[in-house]
Amino acid sequence: MATPVHDVVGIGFGPSNLALAVALEEEYGSGVDAVFFEKQPAFGWHRGMLIEGATMQVHFLKDLVTMRNPASPYTFLSYLHAKGRMADFINGKTMFPSRLEFHDYLEWVAGAFEGLVRYGSEVVAVRPYDAGTLEVVVRRQDGLHTCLTRNLVIGVGLEPVLPDGVRQGDRIWHTEDLLTRLDGVDGTPERFVVLGAGQSAAEAVDHLHRTFPESEVCAVFARYGYSPADDSPFANRIFDPLAAEHYFQAPADVKTMLFDYSRNTNYSVVDLDLIDELYRRSYAEKVSGAERLRILNVSRLDAVRADERGVRVDVRFLPTGEVTPLEADAMVCATGYRERNPVDLLGEAGEHCRKDAEGRLVVERDYRLATDPESAWSVYLQGATEHTHGIASSLLSMTAVRTGEIVRSIAGRDARVTQLSPERTAP
Repeated sequence: MATPVHDVVGIGFGPSNLALAVALEEEYGSGVDAVFFEKQPAFGWHRGMLIEGATMQVHFLKDLVTMRNPASPYTFLSYLHAKGRMADFINGKTMFPSRLEFHDYLEWVAGAFEGLVRYGSEVVAVRPYDAGTLEVVVRRQDGLHTCLTRNLVIGVGLEPVLPDGVRQGDRIWHTEDLLTRLDGVDGTPERFVVLGAGQSAAEAVDHLHRTFPESEVCAVFARYGYSPADDSPFANRIFDPLAAEHYFQAPADVKTMLFDYSRNTNYSVVDLDLIDELYRRSYAEKVSGAERLRILNVSRLDAVRADERGVRVDVRFLPTGEVTPLEADAMVCATGYRERNPVDLLGEAGEHCRKDAEGRLVVERDYRLATDPESAWSVYLQGATEHTHGIASSLLSMTAVRTGEIVRSIAGRDARVTQLSPERTAP
């Protein structure tokens, strides 16, 4: 019996491929055979940072679908209506829902696509099967399984980054695991150390300081202070759909210029309200003479040693070189993420993908990897496209538009999908 060939296989089922599932349904109904493999046992998006009171940095209209199809039944507004909270949300006069509520929205949408997802499934290999199809090898609890697909969409998200020479352990955590790790903390910790100067770092400092009122929290970063995110209207144009088009067309030197100009919209920056709150809190403690929130600015980690009793951190003050030793119960690394290299997943299929002069994958305007002429199968990226499409290309802000472009590309390249009659065409 011949192995069936899927129209689309998605690797990962976070917001990006969830939005892809929605776009496929809205364009072609049940006519497209799609399946998604997710290694988590259930849907989840940055669960370790679902801190009470933390809000999204993205406008609620930049949800999974609105920018592609505002009439969709899967918009954030449709979610509010279904939950009976639309009037309450409007009365709150905010454009930025809490992270907990937005995660609930994502779960609500994911619940409608349970039949397309194979949770607890990790893709371990991809290789060409013939000129038009790829073989995808999946590891499940009961062993290895394979399937075939004409189109592969990689949406595996980011991987956490730790400082050089630092490894996670019982006493050293990345912020992606913050709440999970704190669930295991017994008693009253004496001190926490938080590395980093971005939004996650500031949120971790704020949460630890509020949650453990008898503990000292030391914020360590190389800057003089937290820098505010530029979310002004003109700066936010870098997240407009047209910005990806402009970036893709631009010559290399203009790409570099645009990326550098836009870093302060997304990298190592903090919401101004949170900066102000932390400053007020720090100042109030100085006035009272009981400082629990210590800001070790213009400083870097010099050495770290961890054992079962705690972690010792040596912090170097950069202007003078003076080293301050800190004994802490735990060190939290809010040191960011990096895009996962698609080549690591593609294996043999990656050998058929073109690379530029710097060894990076060549990505076409429709987010499809450029391949050699004899390869008719397609691989699309939802991430790892900053070098071709710009700083916003893989962010939540662009998800609805990006997935619409991918779906249209699949239909344009795949004769079988092209023959289907769209049930709803996105504007």
